[in-house]
Amino acid sequence: MSPGDRAEEPLAGLRQRLGGLAFGGDYNPEQWPPEVWREDVALMREAGVNLVTVGVFSWGLLEPRPGVFEFGWLDEVMGLLADAGIAVDLATPTSSPPSWLAHEHPETLPLDAEGRRFAFGARQHYCPSSPVYRHHAARIAERLAERYAAHPALAMWHIGNEYTGLECHCPVSTAHFRRWLAQRYRTVNALNDAWGTAFWGQRYDSFGHIGTPGGPLLSGPNPGQRLDFQRFTNDAGLECFAAERDIVRRHTPQLPVTTNFMGAFKHPDYWRWAEQEDVVSVDIYPNTWDPEGQVYAAWNFDLMRSLGGGRPWLVMESATGPNVQRRRNSARAPGRMRVLSLQALARGADSVMFFQWRESRAGAERFHSAMLPHGGTRTRTWREITALGADLGRLAELTGGACDPAEVAIVFDWENWWALEGPNHPSQDLDHKTRVLDHYRPLWGANIPVDFARPTDDLTRYRLVVVPNLYLADHTAADSLTRYVHAGGHLLMSYFSGIVDQHDRVHPGGHPGAFRELLGIHIDEFNPLQPDRTHGLRYADHTGTATDWQDVIEPDGAEPLATYADGDLTGTPAATRHHHGAGTATYLGTSPDPDTLRRIVLDATAAAGVTPVLDTPDGVEATRRHTPDGTPLLFLLNHTPGEVTVRLPDDAPSALDLLATDDTTSTTGPLRLAPYGAAVLREAP
Repeated sequence: MSPGDRAEEPLAGLRQRLGGLAFGGDYNPEQWPPEVWREDVALMREAGVNLVTVGVFSWGLLEPRPGVFEFGWLDEVMGLLADAGIAVDLATPTSSPPSWLAHEHPETLPLDAEGRRFAFGARQHYCPSSPVYRHHAARIAERLAERYAAHPALAMWHIGNEYTGLECHCPVSTAHFRRWLAQRYRTVNALNDAWGTAFWGQRYDSFGHIGTPGGPLLSGPNPGQRLDFQRFTNDAGLECFAAERDIVRRHTPQLPVTTNFMGAFKHPDYWRWAEQEDVVSVDIYPNTWDPEGQVYAAWNFDLMRSLGGGRPWLVMESATGPNVQRRRNSARAPGRMRVLSLQALARGADSVMFFQWRESRAGAERFHSAMLPHGGTRTRTWREITALGADLGRLAELTGGACDPAEVAIVFDWENWWALEGPNHPSQDLDHKTRVLDHYRPLWGANIPVDFARPTDDLTRYRLVVVPNLYLADHTAADSLTRYVHAGGHLLMSYFSGIVDQHDRVHPGGHPGAFRELLGIHIDEFNPLQPDRTHGLRYADHTGTATDWQDVIEPDGAEPLATYADGDLTGTPAATRHHHGAGTATYLGTSPDPDTLRRIVLDATAAAGVTPVLDTPDGVEATRRHTPDGTPLLFLLNHTPGEVTVRLPDDAPSALDLLATDDTTSTTGPLRLAPYGAAVLREAP
């Protein structure tokens, strides 16, 4: 049974247990005396909390000395929560090893690329390859699973916390990397070929001669070695996760297991991690002051839903207000927490949870916002939290439901990300997250549902596939995208794509090697623009600006779609379109200004026959999600600080707003939304 097949049964049990959407957050009772625990539980019930994550950073309290376990405090907390009907997502506390492990086994502390050892005093201070760390992590996970497997509060398992893909360069990691390479390549000659070690005379005679790509170097590192080390680091962390997952599953096979992702985070490769857990969950912290925070959040939400194959996923952590990640951490505007929380539900989440329940008095995150702030129940945050709990109660029928099928997919591949932002490229300013967001933004603004996909996935159900900067494309990926277009699909691809294979070796025969035939072009040269340089760009009747990059394009069957208006490349193609088989491939050889890119993206959706959910004013998001019985719920979310009016289709029947407290209905006429206001309309099936 694959992890995807297994996921449905444990999740069904969780949904039945909660009786609706999950609402709550990280609960850290070990920071407070026992008398506070009782107050916490009473206030959780008042707010409508039904699920809390417990124990994430508690290893040093549960095992204060090697092999000496003190579970009494956790027994009491679990009992209080069970008596109150609040379910527990119990964490293995292995992201923060205790001080005794660091001091008695300093070899478990990781080394950075310069050979400096990380110190105890923060978190995630462990070498993923260390057998000593793995032994102790497995032991605490085993003890927790043995003790609480039958506990009435336990509803879910949470392995570790925010795996970061930490690269360790210690001798143990180096030996592990060598074993990983030997398994991957079998012979050192195959490795030499993959890494192109003939360059600079880097040929290896033995796997035992190979180190990690760390330490001071006189010139750039070997790209193949660097990419493989990132793959290895991903696998080492995944081994740690899987070991603990298997322990808790052995004791509670009926319960779902997850670990909290960090959205569009560069490490690890979440496609592979999602395959190994029962439900995808995410920690999401858009900037409170960012006027486009909702666009960034929506992108992350769509990515999480896609990682889980379209199944419901969980918001494991978010913020009621400011956090401590930025230089200046502004407060969140009144009402914005609610609309961002509803946005997650609209895009497939079955939960709204926060870090954390009660704001800490001490520690690095003592000024991180919480459900219960320092000021307690007299605060605006508390009033908004209790109101949000009531909203989630009104939307309980949504639990387990799916979003509208997307007609557009954006290709997103972590290994490509690692390779694209590697060293010694024509430009060192390539920023994959920015480019993906640039392509996603027009689709979000037009209320067009989007999935994310790997280039090798089955893409046939999509009318349009958008491919930002797919620098690394092996033959499997190239064949997949080519078949998609040949069969009638529409493709929109941006520059520096199809350049190298899976080993970061340049495809022979000129650029864009993997996609020359598909795109009907040759790229004679790359011409990254200096930061202060731009050029004019003509697209249809519109005049825009080319920034960052120019490809020198020679059409070979493709027709120009946009041209440069000035500079050395005046009159030459900046974008092309090519008919391949029954489909169409559009190529962007530059980074257009936002308005020009919006026009190009939306023209591609129109040509592909993509249908938006609803036409709304700027800043108003329209998304549709269905209940398990198929009833569509239309989310209308105002992300602006002003009142707006949304016009519903003239032929739409009146629909009940599930968020309204007076049983009013909205009709086919205009619907007014307050600043940061929202409506969820139950439509006719």
